[in-house]
Amino acid sequence: MDQETKQTPEETAEKDTKQEPEKEKEKETEKHEPEKCDKKADKEHAKMEELEKKNKELEEKVAVLKNEYAKAYADTENMRKRLNKEHESFVKYHMQDFAKEVLPVLDNCERALAAETSDAALHKGVEMIYNQLKTALNKEGVTEIDALGKPFDGNWHQALMSEHKDGVEPGIVIEVLQKGYKLNDRIVRAAMVKVSE
Repeated sequence: MDQETKQTPEETAEKDTKQEPEKEKEKETEKHEPEKCDKKADKEHAKMEELEKKNKELEEKVAVLKNEYAKAYADTENMRKRLNKEHESFVKYHMQDFAKEVLPVLDNCERALAAETSDAALHKGVEMIYNQLKTALNKEGVTEIDALGKPFDGNWHQALMSEHKDGVEPGIVIEVLQKGYKLNDRIVRAAMVKVSE
């Protein structure tokens, strides 16, 4: 038993030589571990920098896209508003050109009604046509400009003559030579008038 516990110097030396390579390996591992850690840290740092760079690029792209989206949205809104305005204007004034073409017909009906005739049926027929035409124009917003006895307004009246008339202030319409018409708030044809001096 004493022999088992006691080691000979040779055994001790042999054991020490076996342990030396293990110790050296441990020392080498300890030496390499900081190098591995440094390399690992460098790799992680490089990865982080790369990811931060990509993140910055993506944020810039997002900012550009947001700006482009805002511009496109604003353009779309402006176009929508413009189209709505044009549509409203079209709906409100679509009869203007047609009214300009029809007004001479209305004038001729008035002249025919003012002329004396012995044919009562003809007179009645022209009167019916005149009334229907005037009603149709009124439904579309075409109305006569009220001028007689009103102050002269260059926006709605066209003065062809002026005349002094007793008891009438200057600048008042004293006679309508040709009726004027408007479509809603837009002039179709100015009233041709005689104005007092």
